[in-house]
Amino acid sequence: MTTRSVTHATFTVERRYAASPAEVFAAWADAAAKRRWFADAEGWTTTGYELDFRVGGSESFRGTPDDGPAIGYEGVFQDIVAEQRIVYSYAMSRDDRRISVSVATVQLQPDGEGTRLTYTEQGAFLDGYDRVDDRESGMGGLLDALGAELG
Repeated sequence: MTTRSVTHATFTVERRYAASPAEVFAAWADAAAKRRWFADAEGWTTTGYELDFRVGGSESFRGTPDDGPAIGYEGVFQDIVAEQRIVYSYAMSRDDRRISVSVATVQLQPDGEGTRLTYTEQGAFLDGYDRVDDRESGMGGLLDALGAELG
């Protein structure tokens, strides 16, 4: 019998961008822009990416890092308030094994001439296949890639 476990955790990552909330929101909403900063990272081979950005719409990613197993991401948008908030739930897999299920909230607030983005994730990390500190670090890297996209 395989021992099963679940670790629940919440983390928050903040970034400030020298772009308006409308520009930051657009980088999440536009499929081509989001693919550039979210799916087509250096060191990865993307085998699939789709985005249907609307409440009830979905997002999916399949890819492989140069030095690792296949990763899958399946998300559903639960709430969207233009230029202010995005709430979505998602599951991640590694080699077709479910490794986590999360709810994430992206909040955008004007900050001078730029935007303060606050990302909060509440996750269930399954059977020791994923760790909250790895997820937090990975999300930080994605938000840095978003900053580069916003240029």
